[in-house]
Amino acid sequence: MKRRSTPRPSDDDAALFREAVGDATPLRAPQRHPGARRAAPPVPVQSLLDEHLALAASRSGRRDPDIEDEASFVQAGVSPQVLRRLRRGDWAVQDELDLHGLTRAAARDAVAEFLRESLRRGRRCVRIVHGKGLGSKNREPVLKGKVRAWLVQREEVLAFSQAPPTQGGSGAVLVLLGAPRPAAARGR
Repeated sequence: MKRRSTPRPSDDDAALFREAVGDATPLRAPQRHPGARRAAPPVPVQSLLDEHLALAASRSGRRDPDIEDEASFVQAGVSPQVLRRLRRGDWAVQDELDLHGLTRAAARDAVAEFLRESLRRGRRCVRIVHGKGLGSKNREPVLKGKVRAWLVQREEVLAFSQAPPTQGGSGAVLVLLGAPRPAAARGR
């Protein structure tokens, strides 16, 4: 491969450059002080705190309320390993539905349409945010149990599990969808 040569400046251009630069001196490359050390790698403080709290809770017998009421589901005939992998986050969430502010009826319709559209688009792992109920009467979740009951009834839902704390915790559910079946297979 032939290297391209840089065109040489004309004598006039070189003279103009020297005149413009004048008596400026080039900067030296920054040098590290001989005693200076490299910056320490970042410490994952929040992860360490979470692990410490989980360990302390396991020793004391206390349970995290977000985990205590965790509900999950795996369709009959589907390996329990699928649920473990869903909880572990082996599948990337490809779409999300937020039900905040919807009535039960509107939420039911929204979930059904979201699942149909997700299947049509080839989405396999989705998140449905139903909320924790902090803004509802008696500060109890209204849609949480409903969403889970609706999901159990859907044949395209292979499994679902409470979302990890970073993705909504007890206010959301991760749903693993099966591949869409051809219309002929559904009619049997």
